[in-house]
Amino acid sequence: MSLLPLDDAPEALRSPVPAPASPVSPASPATPTTLVRLRRALALLPLLLIGAWAAVDWRTVYDGTARLGSADPWWLLLALFFSCLGWLSAPCIRQGALPERLPAGLLIASQFAAGYANHVLPASIGAHAVTLRFLQGRGIPLARATASLALYSAVKPIAKTLVLLVFLVAFPDLLLTGELVPDRRTSLLIAGAVTLALAGTALLVTTVRPLRRPLLDALRCALTDVRLLHTRPARILALWGGAAVAPLIQSSVIFAVGAALGLSLSWVQVAFAFLAASTAMGAVPAPGGIGPVDAAVVFAMVALGAPVDLSATAVIGYRVLTVWLPLLPGALVLSALVQRKVL
Repeated sequence: MSLLPLDDAPEALRSPVPAPASPVSPASPATPTTLVRLRRALALLPLLLIGAWAAVDWRTVYDGTARLGSADPWWLLLALFFSCLGWLSAPCIRQGALPERLPAGLLIASQFAAGYANHVLPASIGAHAVTLRFLQGRGIPLARATASLALYSAVKPIAKTLVLLVFLVAFPDLLLTGELVPDRRTSLLIAGAVTLALAGTALLVTTVRPLRRPLLDALRCALTDVRLLHTRPARILALWGGAAVAPLIQSSVIFAVGAALGLSLSWVQVAFAFLAASTAMGAVPAPGGIGPVDAAVVFAMVALGAPVDLSATAVIGYRVLTVWLPLLPGALVLSALVQRKVL
């Protein structure tokens, strides 16, 4: 053995043994690229969906636009105003369903994008999915965000039904309600469908254990938030006032389009026709209620004395202004929110 001092040892022997290099995962550099590609794909998905929908349902837009070409432009401008006013009702109700204050600009943008998603997927699935992502991005816990969606979905039909009852009480002689009341068979079908839906939901909650705890947590949070929200006058006004005004604004769009075409029904009649039709058919799982609600509104307006062709054209014009006109801007806003990681 050498007795040389350590300082005289060669440099290679005195250098510390290098630590083994950590293995580089081959997936690490690819992960950010994959996320970027996925985000870009999600941003382009709304535009692809709108193109597919336009290719399938182009005839409706063409017919409605052709007939509206000869309508009174001032009434159509008023209908466009009411359509734009309706875009503010959903953010108002959403804010009323949450104790936390949300940024107004982003809330309006998210609901504008959610309106596009609502017309792509049935039963408001798209709108709720966009809103849920937005609320979680704002730091709202999942239970509270889910509870706000449930409260939003429950308040809207309740408020609409209350407004419909007010119309029935305030205008008993003006509205021909006898022709709009469903017969016994239809009433039984509606009652049976509601009963089956409630029973299926209860069975699902009781048998599927992974769903039980999140739903119970959301229910507890919802009850707590309902009590809290109804102690704040501003939230009560936003929640219930927005839910009550929203169908009246939609009715005003139909009335203005009908007036542009020469429809003889009054605003009260058109509003009642829309309230009755959307209340009866609003639960049908169609994208944005398009189809069943449209047919029911036309039927209600015809029952109140309007011609079939004018009623159908008024509803088509209503859909052009409330669905097709904001569809492309809504898709672009949704893509922009996805790109900026707001959703």
